[in-house]
Amino acid sequence: MTENNIQENAADGLYRWSALFVVVIGTFMVMLDSSIVNIAIPKMMNVFGSDLDAVKWILTAYTLTMGSVVPITGFLSDTFGVKKQFVLSLTLFTLGSFLCGFAWSTNTMIFFRIIQAIGGGAIMPVGMAYIMQMFPVRERGKALGFWGIAAMSAPAIGPTMGGYIIQYMDWRLIFYINVPIGIFGVIFASILLRETALKPYKGNFDYVGFFSSIFAIGSLLYVLGEGAGIDWGDVKFPLLLVFGCFNLFIFVVNELLHPEPLMELRVFKIPDFTLSQFITGATTLALMGGLYALPLFLQNLRGYTAMETGLLLFPSAVAAGIMMPISGALFDKYGAKIVTIPGLLILAVSSYQMSRFNMDTPTATITLIATIRGLGLGLAMMPVNTAAMNAIPRELFAKATALSTTVRSIIQALAVTLMTTIITNAVSNNYARLSEQITPFNYASRNFLQILQAVFLKNGASSSSAAGSALASLGKMLYAQAYIDAINLAVAITVPAVFVAVFLVLLMSGKQEHHEIEPKDTVVSGKERLNEPETGIAGSVE
Repeated sequence: MTENNIQENAADGLYRWSALFVVVIGTFMVMLDSSIVNIAIPKMMNVFGSDLDAVKWILTAYTLTMGSVVPITGFLSDTFGVKKQFVLSLTLFTLGSFLCGFAWSTNTMIFFRIIQAIGGGAIMPVGMAYIMQMFPVRERGKALGFWGIAAMSAPAIGPTMGGYIIQYMDWRLIFYINVPIGIFGVIFASILLRETALKPYKGNFDYVGFFSSIFAIGSLLYVLGEGAGIDWGDVKFPLLLVFGCFNLFIFVVNELLHPEPLMELRVFKIPDFTLSQFITGATTLALMGGLYALPLFLQNLRGYTAMETGLLLFPSAVAAGIMMPISGALFDKYGAKIVTIPGLLILAVSSYQMSRFNMDTPTATITLIATIRGLGLGLAMMPVNTAAMNAIPRELFAKATALSTTVRSIIQALAVTLMTTIITNAVSNNYARLSEQITPFNYASRNFLQILQAVFLKNGASSSSAAGSALASLGKMLYAQAYIDAINLAVAITVPAVFVAVFLVLLMSGKQEHHEIEPKDTVVSGKERLNEPETGIAGSVE
Protein backbone atom coordinates (compact mmCIF):
# COMPACT_ATOMS: atom_id res chain seq x y z
CA MET A 1 0.00 0.00 0.00
CA THR A 2 1.42 3.40 -0.98
CA GLU A 3 1.92 6.29 1.42
CA ASN A 4 -0.91 8.21 -0.28
CA ASN A 5 -3.30 5.30 0.23
CA ILE A 6 -2.34 5.05 3.90
CA GLN A 7 -2.97 8.77 4.39
CA GLU A 8 -6.29 8.53 2.54
CA ASN A 9 -7.43 5.60 4.69
CA ALA A 10 -6.39 7.45 7.85
CA ALA A 11 -8.33 10.52 6.73
CA ASP A 12 -11.40 8.38 5.93
CA GLY A 13 -11.12 6.72 9.33
CA LEU A 14 -10.93 10.08 11.12
CA TYR A 15 -13.94 11.31 9.15
CA ARG A 16 -16.00 8.23 9.91
CA TRP A 17 -15.45 8.37 13.66
CA SER A 18 -15.98 12.14 13.76
CA ALA A 19 -19.25 11.72 11.86
CA LEU A 20 -20.25 8.90 14.22
CA PHE A 21 -19.81 11.29 17.16
CA VAL A 22 -22.30 13.70 15.56
CA VAL A 23 -24.82 10.89 14.98
CA VAL A 24 -24.45 9.72 18.59
CA ILE A 25 -25.21 13.25 19.84
CA GLY A 26 -28.52 13.30 17.97
CA THR A 27 -29.47 9.82 19.12
CA PHE A 28 -28.61 10.59 22.74
CA MET A 29 -30.76 13.73 22.72
CA VAL A 30 -33.82 11.88 21.40
CA MET A 31 -33.50 8.96 23.83
CA LEU A 32 -32.85 11.28 26.77
CA ASP A 33 -35.90 13.38 25.95
CA SER A 34 -38.11 10.28 25.76
CA SER A 35 -37.40 9.46 29.41
CA ILE A 36 -36.73 12.83 31.02
CA VAL A 37 -40.13 14.39 30.22
CA ASN A 38 -42.05 11.65 32.08
CA ILE A 39 -40.73 12.98 35.39
CA ALA A 40 -42.10 16.48 34.65
CA ILE A 41 -45.74 15.41 34.12
CA PRO A 42 -46.91 16.24 37.70
CA LYS A 43 -45.14 19.61 37.49
CA MET A 44 -46.78 20.45 34.17
CA MET A 45 -50.19 19.51 35.60
CA ASN A 46 -49.70 22.13 38.31
CA VAL A 47 -48.25 24.81 36.04
CA PHE A 48 -50.86 24.44 33.29
CA GLY A 49 -53.77 23.64 35.62
CA SER A 50 -54.64 20.48 33.67
CA ASP A 51 -55.81 17.03 34.67
CA LEU A 52 -53.90 13.83 33.93
CA ASP A 53 -55.99 12.91 30.88
CA ALA A 54 -55.07 16.19 29.15
CA VAL A 55 -51.40 16.25 30.15
CA LYS A 56 -50.97 12.60 29.15
CA TRP A 57 -51.24 13.73 25.52
CA ILE A 58 -47.89 15.50 25.93
CA LEU A 59 -46.40 12.00 26.04
CA THR A 60 -48.89 10.27 23.76
CA ALA A 61 -48.67 12.80 20.92
CA TYR A 62 -44.88 12.56 21.00
CA THR A 63 -44.92 8.74 20.85
CA LEU A 64 -47.52 8.55 18.09
CA THR A 65 -45.76 11.17 15.96
CA MET A 66 -42.37 9.50 16.33
CA GLY A 67 -43.79 6.14 15.30
CA SER A 68 -45.65 7.62 12.33
CA VAL A 69 -42.62 9.53 11.00
CA VAL A 70 -40.25 6.56 10.85
CA PRO A 71 -41.67 4.77 7.74
CA ILE A 72 -41.06 7.73 5.43
CA THR A 73 -37.43 8.23 6.52
CA GLY A 74 -36.13 5.61 4.09
CA PHE A 75 -37.74 7.33 1.09
CA LEU A 76 -36.54 10.79 2.17
CA SER A 77 -32.99 9.56 2.78
CA ASP A 78 -32.81 7.83 -0.62
CA THR A 79 -34.33 10.81 -2.47
CA PHE A 80 -32.75 13.81 -0.77
CA GLY A 81 -29.73 12.26 0.95
CA VAL A 82 -29.05 11.04 4.46
CA LYS A 83 -27.07 14.15 5.40
CA LYS A 84 -29.90 16.56 4.54
CA GLN A 85 -32.40 14.33 6.30
CA PHE A 86 -30.27 14.10 9.46
CA VAL A 87 -29.53 17.84 9.60
CA LEU A 88 -33.21 18.72 9.02
CA SER A 89 -34.38 16.21 11.64
CA LEU A 90 -31.90 17.48 14.22
CA THR A 91 -32.92 21.08 13.44
CA LEU A 92 -36.63 20.28 13.92
CA PHE A 93 -35.93 18.44 17.16
CA THR A 94 -33.86 21.34 18.50
CA LEU A 95 -36.48 23.90 17.43
CA GLY A 96 -39.23 21.80 19.00
CA SER A 97 -37.26 21.58 22.25
CA PHE A 98 -36.82 25.37 22.30
CA LEU A 99 -40.55 25.93 21.71
CA CYS A 100 -41.51 23.37 24.38
CA GLY A 101 -39.56 25.43 26.89
CA PHE A 102 -41.78 28.42 26.00
CA ALA A 103 -45.09 26.53 26.11
CA TRP A 104 -47.75 28.40 28.08
CA SER A 105 -50.53 25.79 28.06
CA THR A 106 -51.16 22.09 27.64
CA ASN A 107 -52.32 22.51 24.03
CA THR A 108 -49.26 24.54 23.00
CA MET A 109 -46.99 22.01 24.70
CA ILE A 110 -48.66 19.18 22.78
CA PHE A 111 -48.25 21.06 19.48
CA PHE A 112 -44.59 21.84 20.14
CA ARG A 113 -43.95 18.24 21.19
CA ILE A 114 -45.31 17.10 17.82
CA ILE A 115 -42.75 19.36 16.08
CA GLN A 116 -40.06 17.90 18.32
CA ALA A 117 -41.20 14.34 17.54
CA ILE A 118 -41.18 14.87 13.76
CA GLY A 119 -37.45 15.51 14.03
CA GLY A 120 -36.81 12.98 16.78
CA GLY A 121 -38.58 10.14 15.01
CA ALA A 122 -36.28 10.41 12.01
CA ILE A 123 -32.96 10.81 13.84
CA MET A 124 -32.51 7.20 14.98
CA PRO A 125 -33.24 5.34 11.70
CA VAL A 126 -31.44 7.97 9.62
CA GLY A 127 -28.44 7.92 11.95
CA MET A 128 -28.22 4.14 11.84
CA ALA A 129 -28.54 4.12 8.03
CA TYR A 130 -25.72 6.65 7.80
CA ILE A 131 -23.47 4.53 10.01
CA MET A 132 -24.16 1.48 7.85
CA GLN A 133 -23.15 3.42 4.74
CA MET A 134 -20.10 5.09 6.31
CA PHE A 135 -18.42 2.03 7.78
CA PRO A 136 -17.21 -1.11 6.01
CA VAL A 137 -18.43 -4.47 7.30
CA ARG A 138 -15.29 -5.08 9.36
CA GLU A 139 -15.93 -1.95 11.49
CA ARG A 140 -19.72 -1.81 11.71
CA GLY A 141 -20.01 -3.79 14.92
CA LYS A 142 -17.74 -1.42 16.82
CA ALA A 143 -19.39 1.65 15.26
CA LEU A 144 -22.92 0.52 16.12
CA GLY A 145 -21.65 -0.42 19.57
CA PHE A 146 -20.62 3.18 20.21
CA TRP A 147 -23.93 4.35 18.74
CA GLY A 148 -25.73 1.96 21.11
CA ILE A 149 -24.18 3.66 24.14
CA ALA A 150 -26.61 6.54 23.62
CA ALA A 151 -29.59 4.22 23.27
CA MET A 152 -28.77 2.35 26.51
CA SER A 153 -27.48 5.12 28.78
CA ALA A 154 -29.98 7.90 28.00
CA PRO A 155 -33.08 6.13 29.45
CA ALA A 156 -31.19 5.60 32.74
CA ILE A 157 -29.81 9.13 32.91
CA GLY A 158 -33.17 10.74 32.05
CA PRO A 159 -35.06 10.15 35.33
CA THR A 160 -32.03 11.13 37.43
CA MET A 161 -31.36 14.31 35.50
CA GLY A 162 -35.06 15.16 35.25
CA GLY A 163 -35.56 14.62 38.97
CA TYR A 164 -32.61 16.88 39.82
CA ILE A 165 -33.73 19.66 37.45
CA ILE A 166 -37.32 19.63 38.73
CA GLN A 167 -36.24 19.54 42.38
CA TYR A 168 -33.53 22.18 42.29
CA MET A 169 -33.93 24.18 39.04
CA ASP A 170 -36.51 25.47 36.56
CA TRP A 171 -38.45 22.52 35.08
CA ARG A 172 -38.30 24.10 31.60
CA LEU A 173 -34.59 23.29 31.52
CA ILE A 174 -35.50 19.69 30.65
CA PHE A 175 -36.27 21.11 27.18
CA TYR A 176 -33.77 23.96 27.02
CA ILE A 177 -30.90 21.59 27.74
CA ASN A 178 -31.39 20.15 24.24
CA VAL A 179 -30.98 23.51 22.50
CA PRO A 180 -27.20 24.17 22.82
CA ILE A 181 -26.44 20.49 22.23
CA GLY A 182 -28.72 20.48 19.20
CA ILE A 183 -27.17 23.64 17.75
CA PHE A 184 -23.74 22.11 18.22
CA GLY A 185 -24.92 18.95 16.50
CA VAL A 186 -26.49 20.79 13.55
CA ILE A 187 -23.36 22.87 12.93
CA PHE A 188 -21.00 19.92 13.09
CA ALA A 189 -23.33 17.71 11.03
CA SER A 190 -23.44 20.39 8.33
CA ILE A 191 -19.64 20.65 8.32
CA LEU A 192 -18.57 17.05 8.90
CA LEU A 193 -21.14 14.80 7.25
CA ARG A 194 -20.88 13.98 3.57
CA GLU A 195 -23.87 13.44 1.35
CA THR A 196 -24.82 9.93 0.35
CA ALA A 197 -25.70 8.53 -3.03
CA LEU A 198 -29.16 9.50 -4.24
CA LYS A 199 -31.83 7.57 -6.10
CA PRO A 200 -33.60 9.61 -8.77
CA TYR A 201 -37.22 10.33 -7.90
CA LYS A 202 -39.56 9.05 -10.61
CA GLY A 203 -42.72 10.69 -9.34
CA ASN A 204 -44.28 7.45 -8.05
CA PHE A 205 -44.41 8.21 -4.33
CA ASP A 206 -46.18 5.51 -2.32
CA TYR A 207 -49.13 7.57 -1.02
CA VAL A 208 -51.18 4.52 -0.04
CA GLY A 209 -48.28 3.12 1.96
CA PHE A 210 -47.61 6.50 3.57
CA PHE A 211 -51.15 7.13 4.83
CA SER A 212 -51.92 3.51 5.71
CA SER A 213 -48.69 3.31 7.76
CA ILE A 214 -49.59 6.48 9.68
CA PHE A 215 -53.11 5.22 10.42
CA ALA A 216 -51.92 1.71 11.33
CA ILE A 217 -48.97 2.68 13.51
CA GLY A 218 -50.77 5.60 15.15
CA SER A 219 -53.84 3.51 16.03
CA LEU A 220 -51.90 0.50 17.28
CA LEU A 221 -49.45 2.54 19.35
CA TYR A 222 -52.30 4.50 20.90
CA VAL A 223 -54.12 1.33 21.97
CA LEU A 224 -50.94 -0.42 23.14
CA GLY A 225 -49.87 2.71 24.97
CA GLU A 226 -52.88 2.40 27.28
CA GLY A 227 -51.48 -0.87 28.63
CA ALA A 228 -53.67 -2.62 31.18
CA GLY A 229 -55.68 0.58 31.55
CA ILE A 230 -57.61 -0.08 28.33
CA ASP A 231 -61.32 0.24 28.94
CA TRP A 232 -62.75 -2.16 26.37
CA GLY A 233 -66.18 -0.85 27.25
CA ASP A 234 -65.13 2.42 25.61
CA VAL A 235 -65.98 1.94 21.95
CA LYS A 236 -62.97 3.91 20.72
CA PHE A 237 -60.46 1.22 21.70
CA PRO A 238 -62.03 -1.69 19.75
CA LEU A 239 -62.64 0.65 16.81
CA LEU A 240 -59.05 1.91 16.83
CA LEU A 241 -57.72 -1.64 17.08
CA VAL A 242 -59.81 -2.80 14.11
CA PHE A 243 -58.96 0.36 12.17
CA GLY A 244 -55.24 -0.10 12.86
CA CYS A 245 -55.24 -3.78 11.86
CA PHE A 246 -57.19 -3.01 8.67
CA ASN A 247 -54.70 -0.30 7.68
CA LEU A 248 -51.83 -2.61 8.53
CA PHE A 249 -53.28 -5.19 6.14
CA ILE A 250 -53.67 -2.53 3.42
CA PHE A 251 -50.10 -1.38 4.06
CA VAL A 252 -48.60 -4.87 3.75
CA VAL A 253 -50.49 -5.70 0.55
CA ASN A 254 -49.61 -2.34 -0.99
CA GLU A 255 -45.92 -2.57 -0.09
CA LEU A 256 -45.64 -5.98 -1.73
CA LEU A 257 -47.27 -4.74 -4.94
CA HIS A 258 -45.93 -1.18 -5.26
CA PRO A 259 -42.93 -0.73 -7.63
CA GLU A 260 -41.26 1.74 -5.21
CA PRO A 261 -42.63 0.81 -1.77
CA LEU A 262 -42.24 3.13 1.17
CA MET A 263 -40.82 0.23 3.21
CA GLU A 264 -39.32 -2.80 1.50
CA LEU A 265 -41.04 -5.69 3.29
CA ARG A 266 -39.33 -8.25 1.10
CA VAL A 267 -36.19 -7.87 3.20
CA PHE A 268 -37.98 -10.33 5.49
CA LYS A 269 -36.93 -12.93 2.92
CA ILE A 270 -33.43 -12.52 4.38
CA PRO A 271 -33.34 -15.06 7.25
CA ASP A 272 -30.88 -13.19 9.48
CA PHE A 273 -32.92 -9.99 9.28
CA THR A 274 -36.18 -11.78 10.12
CA LEU A 275 -34.62 -13.73 12.98
CA SER A 276 -33.13 -10.53 14.39
CA GLN A 277 -36.61 -8.99 14.70
CA PHE A 278 -37.82 -11.93 16.82
CA ILE A 279 -34.63 -11.85 18.90
CA THR A 280 -35.10 -8.12 19.42
CA GLY A 281 -38.64 -8.82 20.62
CA ALA A 282 -37.42 -11.30 23.23
CA THR A 283 -34.58 -9.08 24.45
CA THR A 284 -36.88 -6.03 24.52
CA LEU A 285 -39.23 -7.92 26.82
CA ALA A 286 -36.28 -8.74 29.07
CA LEU A 287 -35.11 -5.13 28.88
CA MET A 288 -38.47 -4.00 30.25
CA GLY A 289 -37.74 -5.96 33.42
CA GLY A 290 -35.09 -3.38 34.21
CA LEU A 291 -36.57 -0.25 32.65
CA TYR A 292 -40.18 -0.78 33.73
CA ALA A 293 -40.70 -3.40 36.45
CA LEU A 294 -37.66 -2.62 38.61
CA PRO A 295 -38.43 1.13 38.98
CA LEU A 296 -41.98 0.17 40.05
CA PHE A 297 -40.50 -2.03 42.78
CA LEU A 298 -38.04 0.62 43.94
CA GLN A 299 -40.44 3.58 43.90
CA ASN A 300 -43.85 2.13 44.77
CA LEU A 301 -42.68 -0.46 47.31
CA ARG A 302 -39.25 0.55 48.58
CA GLY A 303 -40.16 4.25 48.67
CA TYR A 304 -37.31 5.67 46.59
CA THR A 305 -37.79 8.85 44.58
CA ALA A 306 -37.36 8.86 40.80
CA MET A 307 -33.96 10.50 41.16
CA GLU A 308 -32.81 7.99 43.79
CA THR A 309 -34.03 5.15 41.59
CA GLY A 310 -32.11 6.59 38.66
CA LEU A 311 -28.94 6.75 40.75
CA LEU A 312 -29.39 3.13 41.86
CA LEU A 313 -29.84 1.95 38.28
CA PHE A 314 -27.19 4.22 36.77
CA PRO A 315 -24.36 1.65 37.22
CA SER A 316 -26.34 -0.80 35.06
CA ALA A 317 -26.54 1.80 32.28
CA VAL A 318 -22.79 2.44 32.60
CA ALA A 319 -22.12 -1.30 32.40
CA ALA A 320 -24.28 -1.65 29.29
CA GLY A 321 -22.63 1.40 27.72
CA ILE A 322 -19.13 0.02 28.36
CA MET A 323 -20.02 -3.36 26.90
CA MET A 324 -21.64 -1.94 23.75
CA PRO A 325 -18.41 -1.03 21.88
CA ILE A 326 -16.64 -4.07 23.32
CA SER A 327 -19.35 -6.38 22.01
CA GLY A 328 -19.19 -4.54 18.68
CA ALA A 329 -15.44 -5.09 18.40
CA LEU A 330 -15.84 -8.77 19.33
CA PHE A 331 -18.60 -9.10 16.74
CA ASP A 332 -16.35 -7.66 14.04
CA LYS A 333 -13.79 -10.32 14.86
CA TYR A 334 -15.82 -13.41 15.78
CA GLY A 335 -19.40 -12.86 14.56
CA ALA A 336 -22.74 -12.53 16.35
CA LYS A 337 -23.21 -15.93 17.98
CA ILE A 338 -20.07 -16.07 20.10
CA VAL A 339 -20.85 -12.62 21.55
CA THR A 340 -24.63 -12.67 21.81
CA ILE A 341 -25.21 -16.08 23.42
CA PRO A 342 -23.03 -15.41 26.53
CA GLY A 343 -24.73 -12.04 26.88
CA LEU A 344 -28.18 -13.62 26.73
CA LEU A 345 -27.22 -16.28 29.28
CA ILE A 346 -25.95 -13.57 31.66
CA LEU A 347 -29.22 -11.72 31.08
CA ALA A 348 -31.28 -14.85 31.84
CA VAL A 349 -29.44 -15.68 35.09
CA SER A 350 -29.53 -12.08 36.36
CA SER A 351 -33.23 -11.73 35.42
CA TYR A 352 -34.00 -14.87 37.43
CA GLN A 353 -32.16 -13.41 40.41
CA MET A 354 -34.08 -10.15 39.97
CA SER A 355 -37.36 -12.09 40.07
CA ARG A 356 -36.51 -13.08 43.67
CA PHE A 357 -36.24 -9.54 45.05
CA ASN A 358 -38.21 -8.74 48.22
CA MET A 359 -38.51 -5.94 50.75
CA ASP A 360 -35.45 -7.22 52.61
CA THR A 361 -33.13 -7.43 49.60
CA PRO A 362 -30.15 -5.11 50.25
CA THR A 363 -29.84 -2.09 47.98
CA ALA A 364 -26.28 -3.10 47.10
CA THR A 365 -27.56 -6.49 45.89
CA ILE A 366 -30.21 -4.84 43.72
CA THR A 367 -27.62 -2.55 42.15
CA LEU A 368 -25.15 -5.41 41.62
CA ILE A 369 -27.67 -7.69 39.89
CA ALA A 370 -28.96 -4.79 37.76
CA THR A 371 -25.36 -4.02 36.78
CA ILE A 372 -24.73 -7.65 35.78
CA ARG A 373 -27.93 -7.47 33.68
CA GLY A 374 -26.52 -4.34 32.06
CA LEU A 375 -23.38 -6.27 31.11
CA GLY A 376 -25.51 -8.99 29.52
CA LEU A 377 -27.65 -6.49 27.63
CA GLY A 378 -24.56 -4.67 26.41
CA LEU A 379 -23.21 -7.92 24.99
CA ALA A 380 -26.48 -9.15 23.50
CA MET A 381 -28.29 -6.14 22.01
CA MET A 382 -26.16 -4.78 19.19
CA PRO A 383 -24.38 -7.77 17.53
CA VAL A 384 -27.64 -9.33 16.35
CA ASN A 385 -28.86 -6.04 14.87
CA THR A 386 -25.52 -5.49 13.17
CA ALA A 387 -25.51 -8.99 11.70
CA ALA A 388 -29.03 -8.42 10.38
CA MET A 389 -28.10 -5.13 8.73
CA ASN A 390 -24.92 -6.64 7.26
CA ALA A 391 -27.15 -9.09 5.40
CA ILE A 392 -29.10 -6.24 3.77
CA PRO A 393 -28.04 -5.02 0.29
CA ARG A 394 -26.39 -1.61 0.53
CA GLU A 395 -29.02 0.18 -1.54
CA LEU A 396 -31.71 -0.87 0.96
CA PHE A 397 -30.01 0.32 4.16
CA ALA A 398 -32.30 3.35 4.60
CA LYS A 399 -35.55 1.44 4.10
CA ALA A 400 -34.35 -1.54 6.16
CA THR A 401 -33.41 0.65 9.13
CA ALA A 402 -36.78 2.42 8.92
CA LEU A 403 -38.53 -0.96 8.91
CA SER A 404 -36.43 -2.27 11.79
CA THR A 405 -37.06 0.89 13.85
CA THR A 406 -40.81 0.67 13.22
CA VAL A 407 -40.91 -2.97 14.29
CA ARG A 408 -38.86 -2.14 17.38
CA SER A 409 -41.22 0.70 18.36
CA ILE A 410 -44.26 -1.56 18.14
CA ILE A 411 -42.47 -4.37 20.01
CA GLN A 412 -41.47 -1.98 22.78
CA ALA A 413 -45.05 -0.70 23.16
CA LEU A 414 -46.32 -4.28 23.15
CA ALA A 415 -43.74 -5.30 25.76
CA VAL A 416 -44.75 -2.46 28.10
CA THR A 417 -48.42 -3.36 27.64
CA LEU A 418 -47.70 -7.02 28.35
CA MET A 419 -45.69 -6.22 31.48
CA THR A 420 -48.40 -3.82 32.70
CA THR A 421 -51.16 -6.36 32.08
CA ILE A 422 -49.27 -9.16 33.82
CA ILE A 423 -48.54 -7.02 36.88
CA THR A 424 -52.06 -5.59 37.13
CA ASN A 425 -53.79 -8.97 36.84
CA ALA A 426 -51.32 -10.70 39.12
CA VAL A 427 -51.71 -8.06 41.85
CA SER A 428 -55.47 -8.61 41.91
CA ASN A 429 -55.17 -12.40 41.95
CA ASN A 430 -52.40 -12.41 44.55
CA TYR A 431 -54.25 -10.02 46.85
CA ALA A 432 -57.43 -12.09 46.63
CA ARG A 433 -55.47 -15.26 47.40
CA LEU A 434 -53.69 -13.71 50.39
CA SER A 435 -56.86 -12.07 51.73
CA GLU A 436 -58.66 -15.40 51.80
CA GLN A 437 -56.26 -16.52 54.53
CA ILE A 438 -57.22 -13.68 56.89
CA THR A 439 -59.98 -15.39 58.87
CA PRO A 440 -60.77 -15.82 62.58
CA PHE A 441 -59.85 -19.49 62.16
CA ASN A 442 -56.31 -18.76 60.94
CA TYR A 443 -54.15 -18.73 64.07
CA ALA A 444 -51.20 -16.89 62.48
CA SER A 445 -53.28 -14.03 61.06
CA ARG A 446 -55.39 -13.74 64.24
CA ASN A 447 -52.26 -13.59 66.40
CA PHE A 448 -50.63 -10.98 64.12
CA LEU A 449 -53.77 -8.81 64.21
CA GLN A 450 -53.76 -8.96 68.01
CA ILE A 451 -50.13 -7.81 68.08
CA LEU A 452 -50.91 -4.91 65.73
CA GLN A 453 -53.98 -3.96 67.77
CA ALA A 454 -51.92 -3.95 70.95
CA VAL A 455 -49.43 -1.57 69.35
CA PHE A 456 -52.19 0.90 68.43
CA LEU A 457 -53.77 0.59 71.89
CA LYS A 458 -50.42 1.36 73.46
CA ASN A 459 -50.21 4.54 71.35
CA GLY A 460 -53.53 5.79 72.76
CA ALA A 461 -56.07 4.53 70.22
CA SER A 462 -59.49 3.30 71.34
CA SER A 463 -60.34 -0.38 71.13
CA SER A 464 -62.49 -0.04 67.99
CA SER A 465 -60.04 2.35 66.34
CA ALA A 466 -57.11 0.04 67.14
CA ALA A 467 -58.95 -2.92 65.59
CA GLY A 468 -59.70 -0.95 62.42
CA SER A 469 -56.13 0.36 62.17
CA ALA A 470 -54.75 -3.15 62.64
CA LEU A 471 -56.90 -4.48 59.79
CA ALA A 472 -55.93 -1.57 57.53
CA SER A 473 -52.23 -2.09 58.26
CA LEU A 474 -52.50 -5.80 57.55
CA GLY A 475 -54.31 -5.00 54.29
CA LYS A 476 -51.48 -2.71 53.20
CA MET A 477 -48.93 -5.40 54.00
CA LEU A 478 -50.89 -7.96 51.98
CA TYR A 479 -51.15 -5.57 49.02
CA ALA A 480 -47.41 -4.86 49.16
CA GLN A 481 -46.67 -8.58 49.13
CA ALA A 482 -49.14 -9.10 46.27
CA TYR A 483 -47.41 -6.30 44.34
CA ILE A 484 -43.94 -7.79 44.94
CA ASP A 485 -45.11 -11.22 43.80
CA ALA A 486 -46.67 -9.69 40.67
CA ILE A 487 -43.51 -7.81 39.73
CA ASN A 488 -41.43 -10.93 40.35
CA LEU A 489 -43.77 -12.92 38.08
CA ALA A 490 -43.45 -10.34 35.30
CA VAL A 491 -39.64 -10.42 35.51
CA ALA A 492 -39.59 -14.23 35.73
CA ILE A 493 -41.58 -14.49 32.49
CA THR A 494 -38.74 -12.72 30.67
CA VAL A 495 -36.34 -15.59 31.49
CA PRO A 496 -37.86 -18.18 29.10
CA ALA A 497 -38.15 -15.39 26.50
CA VAL A 498 -34.37 -14.95 26.71
CA PHE A 499 -33.83 -18.69 26.16
CA VAL A 500 -36.06 -18.47 23.09
CA ALA A 501 -33.75 -15.68 21.88
CA VAL A 502 -30.73 -17.97 22.46
CA PHE A 503 -32.33 -20.65 20.27
CA LEU A 504 -33.06 -18.10 17.53
CA VAL A 505 -29.48 -16.81 17.61
CA LEU A 506 -28.28 -20.35 16.98
CA LEU A 507 -30.38 -20.39 13.81
CA MET A 508 -28.60 -17.32 12.38
CA SER A 509 -26.08 -17.93 9.63
CA GLY A 510 -23.16 -16.36 11.47
CA LYS A 511 -21.49 -15.37 8.21
CA GLN A 512 -19.14 -12.40 8.30
CA GLU A 513 -18.64 -11.09 4.81
CA HIS A 514 -15.91 -8.56 4.12
CA HIS A 515 -16.39 -7.74 0.47
CA GLU A 516 -18.21 -4.48 1.15
CA ILE A 517 -17.54 -1.59 -1.24
CA GLU A 518 -15.47 0.98 0.57
CA PRO A 519 -17.39 3.93 2.03
CA LYS A 520 -15.74 6.42 -0.32
CA ASP A 521 -17.62 4.69 -3.14
CA THR A 522 -20.94 5.29 -1.39
CA VAL A 523 -20.36 8.61 0.34
CA VAL A 524 -19.30 11.66 -1.57
CA SER A 525 -18.31 15.13 -0.48
CA GLY A 526 -19.42 18.58 -1.51
CA LYS A 527 -21.69 18.68 -4.51
CA GLU A 528 -20.58 15.30 -5.91
CA ARG A 529 -23.34 12.73 -6.00
CA LEU A 530 -23.34 9.20 -7.24
CA ASN A 531 -26.50 8.13 -8.99
CA GLU A 532 -26.29 4.35 -8.88
CA PRO A 533 -28.22 2.10 -11.27
CA GLU A 534 -31.44 0.83 -9.80
CA THR A 535 -31.17 -2.56 -8.12
CA GLY A 536 -34.12 -4.87 -7.61
CA ILE A 537 -34.69 -6.51 -4.26
CA ALA A 538 -35.34 -9.91 -5.74
CA GLY A 539 -31.89 -10.23 -7.23
CA SER A 540 -30.27 -9.07 -4.03
CA VAL A 541 -32.21 -11.20 -1.63
CA GLU A 542 -32.93 -14.44 -3.36
